[in-house]
Amino acid sequence: MAKAKILVVDDEQEMLVNYQRILGKAGFTVKAAQSGHKALEIMESENSFSLVVCDLNMPGMDGMQLVGEIKKDHAHLPVIMITGYGTLEKGIEAVKGGVFDFIEKPFSSKKLLSAVDHALEEFPPLQDDLTSDIGLGNLIGRSKEMQQVFQLIRKVAYGNANVMITGESGCGKELVAHSLHNLSARRNQNFIPINCGALPGQLFESELFGYEKGAFTGAYETKTGLVQLANKGTVFFDEICEMSPEFQVKMLRMLEERTVRRIGGKTEIPVDIRVLSATNRDVESCVENGILREDLFFRINTINIQIPPLRERSDDIPLLVRYFLGQLNHKYQRQIHQVDPAAMDSLMRYEWPGNVRELQNVVERAYYLASPPVIMACDLPPAIQAAEERSQRMNWYHLPYRDAKEKVFESFEKDYLYYQLCKYDWNISRTADACEIDRRTIHRLINKFNLRQDTD
Repeated sequence: MAKAKILVVDDEQEMLVNYQRILGKAGFTVKAAQSGHKALEIMESENSFSLVVCDLNMPGMDGMQLVGEIKKDHAHLPVIMITGYGTLEKGIEAVKGGVFDFIEKPFSSKKLLSAVDHALEEFPPLQDDLTSDIGLGNLIGRSKEMQQVFQLIRKVAYGNANVMITGESGCGKELVAHSLHNLSARRNQNFIPINCGALPGQLFESELFGYEKGAFTGAYETKTGLVQLANKGTVFFDEICEMSPEFQVKMLRMLEERTVRRIGGKTEIPVDIRVLSATNRDVESCVENGILREDLFFRINTINIQIPPLRERSDDIPLLVRYFLGQLNHKYQRQIHQVDPAAMDSLMRYEWPGNVRELQNVVERAYYLASPPVIMACDLPPAIQAAEERSQRMNWYHLPYRDAKEKVFESFEKDYLYYQLCKYDWNISRTADACEIDRRTIHRLINKFNLRQDTD
C-alpha cells in the first residue's frame, strides 16, 4: 500500500524542512505550506491529503482557524496540532475543538511519527488514485448523481434547517446525516442516532425523553433522555416512518416548543437540537396513508436529500470497491489490490438491491476467499455469478457457432492473462515463463484487451 500524503503547515521555514526530512524519510509524501491561507490553496488544488500537521501559533490565520476551515469540506481529515512550550492548555482545547492529537515543542522524530501512525490507523488513507472529488467524509462517489448530493449537503450543512434523507436501504443515509453534522457549527457537540423502529411504546419515550426517579417501577434514579444529551448538537431519527402515532404527537410538540419533559417530571427542559430524519419508505405515501403525520412531515422535511440507489450510479462501483479493499488491506495486510475485469464487469452489471452496504459485504466476502493479489469472478457470491452467467449467455446465444466460440475463447484469454499478470506483478518475462507463451504474444494480448495494471 502506498504511503499517505501529508500536508505540513508552519510559518517557520526551518520547521517545514524538519517535517519534510522526518516524514519523507519514513516514506510519506509531504507538501509544505508557510501559512494557513497557503495551506487552503494547496488543499483546494490537491484534494488528496490523508493528514494535516500544523502549528498552533501562526500569523494571519492561526492553527485553530485553519482547522475550522479544513473541517468545512474535509470533516474526517485528521489534524495533528503542534504547540509551543507552555501552551499545553491550548493543545487540550484544540483536541476538544476537533483536532485529532497535539504535540508539544520540542519533539523527537519518534514522537511525531508515532502520532502520525496513530492518526492514520484511526483514519486509514485512501489509495493514491482515489484523490480528487471522490466524496464527502465517508461518502464515496464521482458520479454526477453523487456530486449533486455532495453539493446539496455542503449548501445546507451550516444552518439549522431540519433535513429529511430518503433512499433505499443500504444507500448511506446515516453517512449523509454524519456529514451534515460534521460540516455544521454543531460538529463539536453530540450526534445522537435513534432507530425509531427498535424500541416499543413507553420504552421508546423513556429513552428519548428520560424519566424521573420513582416515575415507574424500576425507575430507581433519574435518567437523562437522548434528546437532552444531544443539546447543542444533532439528533438523527432513522426510519422515521416506523415511529408510533402516539409518539409522533409528542415529537411534534417537542419540535414546536423545543422542550422535553421527562416521564414523571413536571418541568419543561429546553433543548437546542437540529433534527435529521431518514426513511427507506415512500414518505409521501406514508403521509397519505396516515402512517406519518402530515404536520410532522412538514416540520421535519424542510429540506429533502434523496440518495440515488447504487444501480443508478454504477460508475462509482470501481471506486467503492477500491476504497473497501484499501480498508481491508490496512486491517489485514493481505495486499489484494486488483479485481479481475470479468469480476468487475459482474459487479457493475448486478442490480444491488442492498446498495452500498451489500457491495461492501460482497467485497469483504471476496477478499477472504481470493488468492492474492487479485479477486476473480469465482470469488464472488453465487447470486452475482449466476446473474453474470445469464447475461453472458444472452450475449452469445444468438450468435453463429463460430462467433459464439470465439467470444467465449476471448473471454477466457482475457481473464486468464489478467490473473497471471497480477500474480507475477506484471512482470512480462516471469508471466511468459509461467504460462509457457512468448513475450510477444503477451504484449499482443495486453493491447488487444486493453489490460492495465492497477496501481496502489
